[in-house]
Amino acid sequence: MSASVSMPLGGVQVGSYENYQQAQRAVDHLSDQKFPVENVTIIGSDLRQVERVTGRLSWGRAIGAGAASGAWFGLFVGLLLGIFATDGGDWIGSVLSGLLIGLVFGAVFGAVGYAASQGKRDFTSTSQIVAGRYDVLCAPQVAEQARAELAKLSLRG
Repeated sequence: MSASVSMPLGGVQVGSYENYQQAQRAVDHLSDQKFPVENVTIIGSDLRQVERVTGRLSWGRAIGAGAASGAWFGLFVGLLLGIFATDGGDWIGSVLSGLLIGLVFGAVFGAVGYAASQGKRDFTSTSQIVAGRYDVLCAPQVAEQARAELAKLSLRG
């Protein structure tokens, strides 16, 4: 197994936590105590992907999301083209044209994308990788000092 993290081989576990916020709090405490935190690494173990379903995907929602995305892109392009406008009327025209063209193309692409899925994924979701535990490792030469500081933190609650 190759070590791709910056921790030198032989790093010593000085703490283990249920979530990343607790591990981050531990390292922040070490930093507050003037501990050389460049010797510390947080490693997430027992990784799993968590996908949270946020809603049902329908034709209206797919077209609406595509239209909104396209409108933002069209507005951006319209504003860029508006830089070259000679007067205010041309500027407004380029911004509105970009907005409308982007809206139409976005709606079309949203509909095409939804049709291409053929109903196999009719929901929206968000995904993230979550670790079952987070270990704080430290270089061996300062591990005891880190453990002592983290023991003080755990006593404070």
